[in-house]
Amino acid sequence: MNNSRKLKLQNELKILANLRNDPALLGVILFTLVLVTFFIIIPLYNILMESFTTDRGISLKNYRDVILMYGNMRILLNTILLGLVTSSISVVVGFIFAYVTTYMKIRFKRMFDFIAILPIISPPFVVALSAILLFGRVGLITRGLLGIKDAEIYGFHGLVLVQSLSFFPIAYMMLVALLQRIDPSVEEASRDLGASRFKVFTSVTLPLMVPGLANAFLLVFIQSIADFANPVVIGGNFTTVAVKIYQEGIGNYQFGTATALAMVLLSISISIFVLQKYYVSKKSYVTVTGKVSRQRDLISGRNVTLPATAVLLFFTFFVIMMYILIPIGSFVKLWGINYTPTLEHYRYILKPKLFKPVLTTTTLAALATPVSGILAMLIAFLIVRKKFFGKSFIEFTTIMALAIPGTIIGLGYVISYNKTYSLLGATIIPPITGTAFIIIMAFIIRSLPVGIRSGITSLQQIDPSIEEAANVLGASSRKVFTSVTIPMIKNAFLNGLIFTFARSMTLVSTVIFLISARYKLLTTTIMAQIDVGKMGVASAYCTVLILIVSVAMLIIKIFVKNISTE
Repeated sequence: MNNSRKLKLQNELKILANLRNDPALLGVILFTLVLVTFFIIIPLYNILMESFTTDRGISLKNYRDVILMYGNMRILLNTILLGLVTSSISVVVGFIFAYVTTYMKIRFKRMFDFIAILPIISPPFVVALSAILLFGRVGLITRGLLGIKDAEIYGFHGLVLVQSLSFFPIAYMMLVALLQRIDPSVEEASRDLGASRFKVFTSVTLPLMVPGLANAFLLVFIQSIADFANPVVIGGNFTTVAVKIYQEGIGNYQFGTATALAMVLLSISISIFVLQKYYVSKKSYVTVTGKVSRQRDLISGRNVTLPATAVLLFFTFFVIMMYILIPIGSFVKLWGINYTPTLEHYRYILKPKLFKPVLTTTTLAALATPVSGILAMLIAFLIVRKKFFGKSFIEFTTIMALAIPGTIIGLGYVISYNKTYSLLGATIIPPITGTAFIIIMAFIIRSLPVGIRSGITSLQQIDPSIEEAANVLGASSRKVFTSVTIPMIKNAFLNGLIFTFARSMTLVSTVIFLISARYKLLTTTIMAQIDVGKMGVASAYCTVLILIVSVAMLIIKIFVKNISTE
C-alpha cells in the first residue's frame, strides 16, 4: 500500500514537473479550465441557486409552484411524449436508410448521404417553415391541391413531422457507421448454415445493433426535448418545457419559475446523457470492433433493391422538397394566394437596416469558428495525449455541454453576466449580456462538444509514437500540436470548423436570450418575420443564410485541404 502511494505521488510530481517545463501546455490547460468554469459551470450553478431563491430566502417554493401551476405537468408530459415519438420515428427511418445504403447495391447513395448534412447547414426551423408552406391553411398541398381550407399543421402532429425530418439524419449517421463496421463473415457464416437473409437480419445483425440503436434513440431524444425553434414556429398550443422557460424568463420575468423548469429539463437531459455515455455506449458490439475481414457482398436482387430504393427515394424527395420550397417561397409574391414571380422580398431584406442581421451574424460566426475549431482540437489533444490535474473534469464538462439545452445556457448567461462583478471596489467583469463577446462565447460553447468528440475519435486512431518521436527530438507541445497533430487530424479539424460556422449561423435557443438592439442575429430576425406572417421575407432570409453557410463550407474545405502533412 505504501509502495503504491509512493508510486502515485511520484507520478503526480512527474506530471507537475512536465507542466512546469512546458508553459504552453500549462497555459492551455488553465485557459480551458477558466473557459469551462465561467461559461458552463457558473451559469449552471447560478440557475440552480436562482431556482431555490425566493423573497423569503432559500426554499423549494419555485419547484412547488412549477408542479402546482396549472398546465406545467401537461407541458412536461408533452415534452417527454414528443421526445419518445420523435426518437422512435427518427431511429426507424434512420436505420432503414443506413441498412439499405450499407447492405444493398443501389444507386443514388451519394444523394442519400447528402440529406444527412442538410440539417447542419440550414436553420433548425426551416423544415417547420416548409411544413407551413405545404400543409398550412394556405399550403400548397392542403389548399392548393386538396382544396382543404381549414388545414391545421400546428400542434403535436406538426412538431413530430418536422422534428423527425430534422433529426433522423442524426440516427442515420450514427447507424451507418456501425453497420459498416460489422464483420460480414459473421453474417455469411449464418447464411452458409442455411439461414435466410431475414433470419440473419433478426438473429445476427439486429442484436449487434441494439446498443447503437439505443444510442441513436437517446441522442435524438435529447435533441427533441431541448428543441426550441421548431416548437415556437409550429407548436401552436402544444407547448414544450424549452419554450415555457423562455416565456417565463424573458416574457414574464419570472426567473424563479424559469430556473426551476430549467433544472427539471436539465436533469432529464443530463440523466439521458449519462445513461448514453456511461452505460449504453459501454455495451459490447462483439464483432463491431476492429477492421472487417473482407468486403461485404451486397444484396443485388432487384426484387429487394428496387422497393428499398423506392422507399428511400420517397423519403429523400420529401426531405429535399421541404428544403427547396424555401427558395421557391422567397420568389413568389404571397404564398398560397399570389404565386407571381418577384424579387420584392430580396429587395426588402437588402435594405441596409434589414440586411444588418445577416452581416452581424456572419461576422460573429466567422470570429467564433477558428477559435472553436482550434480549441476543440487542443482539448481533444489534452484529453487523449496528456495527463494532468483536472483532466476528467474538462473531459466530462465539455462533452456534457452537448446535452445542455440551449435555452438553459442562454438563461444562465442572462442571470450570471447581466450584472457587474467587483473586488475591493474595482470592477472585474462588467455586464456582458447583449454584447458581441457573449454571443461569440455562446457560439463557441454550443459548438465545442462536437469538435472535441471528432478530435478524440481521430486521435485515438493515430499511433502516439509519432508525436512522442517529435518530443524526443526536442519539439515542445505547441510545436508537436501545430506541426504533427493538426495535419494528421485535419479531417476532424475540418468537421469542427464547418460545424461551428454552420451551428453559429443557425443557432436560436441560446442567443435569443442574448441579442440586443445593437446585435440582432439572423435566426431571431427570421423567426420574427414568421411570427408576423411574412413568409416570403422569412424564406428570403433563410435562402441567404443557407447560401452563406454553403459558400463558407467550401472555403473552409479548400483552406484545410492545403494543410500539409509533410
